[in-house]
Amino acid sequence: MTTQKPNKLNWLEQHLPEGLVVDSAWLTKHGYSTSLRSQYVKSGRLEQPTRQLYWRNPRGPLTWQQVVISLQTILSCPVVVGGRTALELQGYAHYLPQKTKKEVHLYGGEKLPAWLQRLSLGVAFVVHNDQRLFANAPITRALTSLSWNVEKNSGRDVSSFRGGGIEQPYGQWDWPLTLATPERAVLQLLDELPHHESFHQVDMLFSGLASLSPERLKKLLQDCRSVKVKRLFFFFAERHQHAWFKRLNRNQVNFGTGKRMLVKGGRLDPATQITVPEDLDGVQ
Repeated sequence: MTTQKPNKLNWLEQHLPEGLVVDSAWLTKHGYSTSLRSQYVKSGRLEQPTRQLYWRNPRGPLTWQQVVISLQTILSCPVVVGGRTALELQGYAHYLPQKTKKEVHLYGGEKLPAWLQRLSLGVAFVVHNDQRLFANAPITRALTSLSWNVEKNSGRDVSSFRGGGIEQPYGQWDWPLTLATPERAVLQLLDELPHHESFHQVDMLFSGLASLSPERLKKLLQDCRSVKVKRLFFFFAERHQHAWFKRLNRNQVNFGTGKRMLVKGGRLDPATQITVPEDLDGVQ
């Protein structure tokens, strides 16, 4: 007996979980023409949160987490949530003040789709080139499929995931949201000093970073391309003297040469040769 191939609508229901999104390029790649997509939208099989973007029978409003999970999984986009956002989601950012508009910091080595910035989700996506900061990416390739079981609303394929990031379950079906580890996210945050983050707030953040992994830090500091970030890290680490700091070897890190003026009119820290605010220990 031969089995009949599922039609296009059945295939779409099996490969596009409710609540996640795909773009027109993905649908075209899988044989869904512009006219067929229009037919599905007209019949309510698909909805469009913005031009070139589709989702199936959504339940509730679209969130930024659903968009990023879709990028990381179905759309195979090598991007992770990092910096300030990753620290917030992992409970480390109590001392970082909220921006006027919530920012979601994404790190990757490829250009992200233009439709990302057209979405009205109440957040601003801030995209960073992670390859500028680190020699090696946190993931070798994106998750290629959720391997979704439609009947059970569960299941995913994480075989493509590599170290440098962690997964945080999101939503009622525990979709995998991939974040930078706290160690990597801290270095990403330091890259935002002094123009986009405050020395005082980052200093308070470091007071709560007692549980960082020294092994991860060793690898990341050796992998980091930014002299500024490495010097800032050791400046704050020296101030707070967490247990992991004693297991780091300065001689294994390339700090470059010469002084770095990060704060105009600041004081020069003799150990790291960077200028820092005069009033760092003062009352804010």
